[in-house]
Amino acid sequence: MAFLFHKFQEFVKTLAKNSMLSKNPRQLQFEADINRLFLYTSYNRLGRNADEADVDEIIDMASKAPVADQQKQVQENIHLQIKSFCMSMDELLLPDVKKINEGIESSEQSNPAPRRSGLSFAIGRNTPSVKHHDVPETRPLERADVSQRLKDLIGYTLDIKPSQIPHKEAGQGLFLNGECDVGAVVAMYPGVIYSPAYYRYIPGYPRVNAQNSYLITRYDGTVINAQPWGFGGETRDFWDGFTVPEIRPNMQGGEKGPDRFWKLLSKPLDQRQLGNRGNILEGRNPLALAHFANHPAKDMAPNVMICPYDFPLTENEMRVYIPNVVFGDAEEVKMKRFGSFWFKLGGSRNGGSDIPVLKTLVLVATRALCDEEVLLNYRLSNSKRRPEWYTPVDEEEDRRRWS
Repeated sequence: MAFLFHKFQEFVKTLAKNSMLSKNPRQLQFEADINRLFLYTSYNRLGRNADEADVDEIIDMASKAPVADQQKQVQENIHLQIKSFCMSMDELLLPDVKKINEGIESSEQSNPAPRRSGLSFAIGRNTPSVKHHDVPETRPLERADVSQRLKDLIGYTLDIKPSQIPHKEAGQGLFLNGECDVGAVVAMYPGVIYSPAYYRYIPGYPRVNAQNSYLITRYDGTVINAQPWGFGGETRDFWDGFTVPEIRPNMQGGEKGPDRFWKLLSKPLDQRQLGNRGNILEGRNPLALAHFANHPAKDMAPNVMICPYDFPLTENEMRVYIPNVVFGDAEEVKMKRFGSFWFKLGGSRNGGSDIPVLKTLVLVATRALCDEEVLLNYRLSNSKRRPEWYTPVDEEEDRRRWS
């Protein structure tokens, strides 16, 4: 299996030189990333019983298939993994139907008054929580128990502990506890999703990065703000994305120490602007911690890469495990990018698909991982001043990503 993976790695090195890729620098980098993700996730899907002929076929497809087709295959590969993860979480958390009904009846009789629970404890102590009676009953497992049991089922989980990055601002890091294969979905990026039409509502706009190191941008311009999610919660509960943690964990590029408070830098958000009024989400999701991954230090290599994942909202039973809510109207406003600016073109769209999707991000392993810190190439723009701790993994990739 090691020999077969070596063939993949050798092919990955040639991707950026592929003449079939776009000549536009930004699009070139996007297509190169899709090529890599196609290889990694397809390799993972083959499983450990794959033979050399299977590997050769995937490499041949990566060199000949249009990028759009590869992108669709990546989405399918990722979705199958997410679906398997959701099934494992259901196995851990859902009691049988009879117990669910009995639990709801018992809860209504013994707890008539609203109580604070779930994500309200983890991501916001300033806003009272309202008990939603449509939140299904789940097994009363603590987050740590769910995490350990998930590891027993899929082979790995995630921990937050002091980073091994050797600089003073590294703070907390994301660690894989267990083992996973190359191409595995390691983590999910949680938080509030903003399309370009709603950038002005990101807290702190226009200097959104000033005191928030938990923002990430997809190639299509979608921004995800993980700051309100924090560490998640202890139960399944309704979350609207408007509550924020009181305490900010020690992270790269931000204020140090556990006693620093997060601040909302913009005016209070108008609830009417949130087309999606929130969702019932599982706060004990052990993989919803991608925002704690650190950038590798000098002479260290990243071991995961970002993968855009468009979750189909028709998958109702899986929705509770996707740790995101959308800011703005449910129907996406059509925008076009000119340089670093986005302009409204009129009309609306849904990504060319009849199926509504949630534009999320996941982290995919670029090699087999075992009990180690998860390291992500941040690819910070080289046109702006970067933090002293930032060492480019590939300066050319950084340039293409933000060109």
